[in-house]
Amino acid sequence: MVAARFEQGSALALWQGLVAEGEDSAGVRLSETTESYLVFLLMQHLRDGALAGRTMALEWLSALERAGTLRAEQLREVGDRSLLIAGLYPGLAERRRVGREYYVRIGELAYDGAADSARRSERPLFAELAATVRPLVRVLAALRKR
Repeated sequence: MVAARFEQGSALALWQGLVAEGEDSAGVRLSETTESYLVFLLMQHLRDGALAGRTMALEWLSALERAGTLRAEQLREVGDRSLLIAGLYPGLAERRRVGREYYVRIGELAYDGAADSARRSERPLFAELAATVRPLVRVLAALRKR
C-alpha cells in the first residue's frame, strides 16, 4: 500500500513538473486549478488506446442528447479528449483532414456545455476550461515537442 502511494506520488510529481515545463516553453501561465486539472487529465487519459478511434463530433452530439449531470460528464469527456488530440496528437487531426482547430473548437464547445449542465460547484471549472482550451493546447504542444 505504501509503495502504491509512493508510485502515485512520484507520477503526480513527474506530471506536475512536465506541465510546468510545458507552461514555461509555451509562455503560458495556467491557474492552479487548470494546471491541476491538466495534470490529472494526463495521468488518466494517456493510456486511452481508443482515443484515436473516437469521432468527437458524434460524441459531442450524443452528449447533447443527455440531460443534467450525465450530459455534463459526457461533455467533459469530449472536451478532455479533444484537448488531448489537439495538443498531443495534431497529426491525427491532419490524417482525418480536419485540422487541430476542429478539436480546439469542439473542446471549447464541450467544456462550455458542461459548464451549463454541471452541478453548481463544478460550473466555474468547466467555464475556465472552455476559456483556456487554446493555452492548454499550447502547453500540451510544448510537452509533445519535448
